[in-house]
Amino acid sequence: MKLKDAISIGVGGMVGGGIFAVLGLAVSLAQGGTLIAFLLAGLLALITSYSYVHLSKKYPESGGTVKFINQGFGKSVFSGGINNLLWVSYMIMLSLYASAFGSYAPNLWEITQDKSVDFHIYSSFIIIFATAINYYSIAVVGKIESFAVIIKLIILLAFVAIGVYGLFGNPNLTQLAISNWQAPVKLFAGGMVIFVAYEGFELIANVAGNLINPDKNIPKAYYYSVIFVIVLYVVIALVTVGSLSFDKIKTAEDYVLAEAAKPMLGSIGFTIITIAALISTFSAINASLYGGSRVNYEIAEDDELPEHFTFKLWNQPIGLLITSVATLILVNTLDLESISTAGSVGFLIIFSIVNLAGYRLSKKTQSNKTIPLIGFVLCIVASIVLINQQYASNFIGVVVSAAIVFVCFLAECMYKKTENRI
Repeated sequence: MKLKDAISIGVGGMVGGGIFAVLGLAVSLAQGGTLIAFLLAGLLALITSYSYVHLSKKYPESGGTVKFINQGFGKSVFSGGINNLLWVSYMIMLSLYASAFGSYAPNLWEITQDKSVDFHIYSSFIIIFATAINYYSIAVVGKIESFAVIIKLIILLAFVAIGVYGLFGNPNLTQLAISNWQAPVKLFAGGMVIFVAYEGFELIANVAGNLINPDKNIPKAYYYSVIFVIVLYVVIALVTVGSLSFDKIKTAEDYVLAEAAKPMLGSIGFTIITIAALISTFSAINASLYGGSRVNYEIAEDDELPEHFTFKLWNQPIGLLITSVATLILVNTLDLESISTAGSVGFLIIFSIVNLAGYRLSKKTQSNKTIPLIGFVLCIVASIVLINQQYASNFIGVVVSAAIVFVCFLAECMYKKTENRI
């Protein structure tokens, strides 16, 4: 695999459905400081990528995050619980992408007269459709992903170029003034709520072993992809807040990127961005369904879940069907902010543990101990700030997040106890 292919996987994993789903939420939380919120979240992803770089170089076999955690902490209840959390976090990401698809699709074609009903129809349909494709052919999944990455990047880069030009003379540009920023703690919390938009860089770990000249190309693949996406997201946030009034952004919160194209390109721009969102979220669902089923399979192979999860149904891991059904339940029961909060909490915990593994294995990986330790501390602090901020405004999201973490560890503990009796 060439460097550009690995970068494509990293960029494609991050610029999936996340930016389309959480941009409006980010603006509602950070207001004029939205670009700072994206920057803060991106810097945390960049620091964490340091641990991924050195762990990927030392342990390049497939399995990625699951293998890194097991190498750092052994095959224990703790590592098993964290790996279970990774699998569930994939489901949460899938529900986030499906939620974005369900929000954008009715703008092209309303099935009923009720957008809420249309949302559930579209979000459920796309999960079922993507599941069918995954069962039909993994090769088709790969082809869709390659095509989608090119299309969505072309459209988003064109949006950025035209959007920056359209900012000149726009009265809403004043919204970017520091006086319109939220307090620093709220900015940081806002960045952590939308941290899910960056989590996709960890997918590079699954292909690190196949890279040409891995010693040079593994660091480049991680750093180039994360830095590119940070710049892209910050400029998208700049264009959105500078183009639309806060009232309009709030009204169109679930499909704000399409609305932001209207001042420059009118209804055609709105339609083009909507199509880009549908392609992007569909490809992200497609790839994440496959990734989620593989994570489940790897965990079971490492004896951290019952061996039944290594069984196959219609020539695919049984985890594919379980992941799909669980995602359908999540997207039809939770609101966007709760989904985003649960996803961000999940990945912040996972990345904190990967950073801690990077710190513990620094001698073996011949890496700096300080950077992973900083990443670990920042991820823990970010989790606490996020939970504290959301406790007041989104109590359900916090409860769901806590329940997911508890169930992941409880399930692992029960499995290990049952296994020891046999």
